[in-house]
Amino acid sequence: MRRTGTTRRGALTATGALALGAVLTGCGGDDEGAGGKKPARAATAKAEKALREKAVRDGALLLARYDLVAEAHPATAAGLEPLRAAVAEHGKALAPPRAKDGPKKGDEAPPAPAGPVSADPGAAVRELAAAERRRADGYGEALLAAGPELARLLASVAAAAAAHAYLLTELAEETAV
Repeated sequence: MRRTGTTRRGALTATGALALGAVLTGCGGDDEGAGGKKPARAATAKAEKALREKAVRDGALLLARYDLVAEAHPATAAGLEPLRAAVAEHGKALAPPRAKDGPKKGDEAPPAPAGPVSADPGAAVRELAAAERRRADGYGEALLAAGPELARLLASVAAAAAAHAYLLTELAEETAV
């Protein structure tokens, strides 16, 4: 008696052929023929550049605030320096890639934040902690609009800002004693 119908070998061959066809279909084509994905990528790149520029500006303002507190309360300077250095590194990491022609006019750091620093060292450090918490929250919200690479970077910086807020709160308690 001769066997008819589908064999196991035939079924596996057909399944493999279908899978290979699906993979090759997904790999083919260019962006222009796929329904205009290039404008979407350009919009995403523009949004990410704006996110990066805002993050750098906010970081520069925070650095200026660290400097003001350290200048007004020299006893806190040693505790603030490592955190300030980390904020500076975050600014470098978040900076948008520069064009080949170099920095443009108006790319310099923003001026120091307005307003005096609290006369109480503990209160001044608590204000820095609040600024770091706002920074962490802002980066957390920015994750929704960022692409995968920038989102990972923002998540890392947000975590560091939250840790800074905690450390600054501890430093404020030590300073108040």
